[in-house]
Amino acid sequence: MTHYQQKFTIKTTAKSFTRITSNIKDIVEESGIDTGLCTVFLRHTSASLVIQENADPDVLTDLSNFFAKLVPEDGSYIHDTEGPDDMPAHIRTALTKTSEQIPIDNGRLVLGTWQGIYIWEHRQYRHNREVVVHISGD
Repeated sequence: MTHYQQKFTIKTTAKSFTRITSNIKDIVEESGIDTGLCTVFLRHTSASLVIQENADPDVLTDLSNFFAKLVPEDGSYIHDTEGPDDMPAHIRTALTKTSEQIPIDNGRLVLGTWQGIYIWEHRQYRHNREVVVHISGD
């Protein structure tokens, strides 16, 4: 079994979804692995990784609106050292995830037709987010 790992940094914009599917596909191709598993890990606690609809942007808007109602920024949070959007961002990340695993077949990610990989920025300001991609297989 072969292992391949690469890191990259990407700049997000405030409260947005940044598609990173092509970044991950490029790394899978560079790895030379034909059959295996791709693990994508986001090294942050106030942003998430999601696999979601990549054709209709209304899906992402509806997700954002739902989470804004579910985890409001005007809540009575104890942790507010980094601003009023910080604790809600941590909660949103806890409700989603910071890693995803995608199978690899014939040297390509096995994503569905309408699936894309996104960093979901939960903060009100843009950030540099670091992503670690680990690929294992043959």
